[in-house]
Amino acid sequence: MNLPVLDPLPIDEAPREGPLIDTFGRIHNNLRISVTDRCNLRCTYCMPEEVAFMDKRELLSFEEIARFVKAVAPLGINKVRLTGGEPLMRRELPRLVSMLSEIPGIHDVGLTTNGILLAPSAQALFDAGLRRINISLDTLNHEHFRQLTRRDGLDDVIAGIHAAKQAGFHPIKINAVSIRGITEHEVIPLARFARQHHLEMRFIEYMPIGADLWERDKVYFGREILDQIETHIGALAPAAKYDPKAPAQDFDYIDGGGRVGIIASVSRPFCMSCNRLRLTAEGRLRNCLFALTEIDLKPMLRGKTSQDEIAAIVRGNVWQKWEGHEINTARFMKPDRTMHAIGG
Repeated sequence: MNLPVLDPLPIDEAPREGPLIDTFGRIHNNLRISVTDRCNLRCTYCMPEEVAFMDKRELLSFEEIARFVKAVAPLGINKVRLTGGEPLMRRELPRLVSMLSEIPGIHDVGLTTNGILLAPSAQALFDAGLRRINISLDTLNHEHFRQLTRRDGLDDVIAGIHAAKQAGFHPIKINAVSIRGITEHEVIPLARFARQHHLEMRFIEYMPIGADLWERDKVYFGREILDQIETHIGALAPAAKYDPKAPAQDFDYIDGGGRVGIIASVSRPFCMSCNRLRLTAEGRLRNCLFALTEIDLKPMLRGKTSQDEIAAIVRGNVWQKWEGHEINTARFMKPDRTMHAIGG
C-alpha cells in the first residue's frame, strides 16, 4: 500500500489520561480489527477481480492483536468488531474471539462476514463469546449475486444465516449495499426476507471505497430506500432506542414487524458522532475509514514497546483525527486502499 506512514511518536498536545478523545470532543470506544485481506468473493464495489493478497507472515498474530486490545481497553475501548477481507478465512477465528472476550473492559465482540463460511463455524463462534454478527447480502437472486460478487455462493450465505440463528445469535443484521440502477430493485425482496426470518435489515449507501471509479449518480439515497419500503411493505417510524453514535439510523415497522437501518454515509454523514478507529490486518492504525495516512504498529507489537507507549501513540493518532471524510466536497480524496484491505 502507498499510504503515507505517520511518525509514531506520541503527540504532545494529546491528553495523557481520561477518555480516548479527539480535538472535536468525540470519544472513541469502538475498535474495528481486520484479521485478513483475503476474501472468497470479489464484490464489484469493494475490490478488484485480480488482487495480490498479503503473505500470511505479514498479518498480525492473534497474540499481537490481543496485545493491542489490552493496550487500548484501559483507554475506554469496550467494543471490538472483527472484519476482513472475509474474517472467516482466517483459521481458528473462534480462538481469537475467546482471547478478546476475556480481556478486562471488552464488553462486546462482533463480526462482519459475507456468510459463505458461516454455517460450519457459527456455533463455535457463539460458544467462544461472539454475540453480534453482521452478514453481507445484497440480493436473493442467484444470477444477480454472481454478477455482484463475481462468484457463486448465495445458498451458502442463506445457510449461514440460519446456522447463526440456530446458534443463538440475536439480533442478526443483514447488510446490503444499495447502488442505483444495480441493486435498488433488491430492496423489497431483502426487506421482506428479513421480516420473515426476524432479522434486522440494514441498507448502506454506495461509497467511494472500492476499486472501480465511484459515480455519485449511482448512490441510491437512504430516503429513497425508506420511501420504497413504506410504499411496498409498511410504515416505519424512528426506533425508540436509537444510538446517535451508531452508523445506522434505525426505524421500526409501526405494526411491530421488525427493524430497518439506513447507513447514509453520503447523504447524511455521521462523522461528528464517530467513535471508531481501525487496525488493519498487517497492523496499521487508521483513525477513519477514509484516512489518507496510517501508523505502522506492527514493529511495536512484535518488539519491546510497552503497552503504555502503544496507548500514547493511539491517543496521539485519535487526537489528530480530522473533522470528516468530505465526500460531498471537492476536497475529497479517495484512499489508495480498497475496502477489503482496510476492514469493513
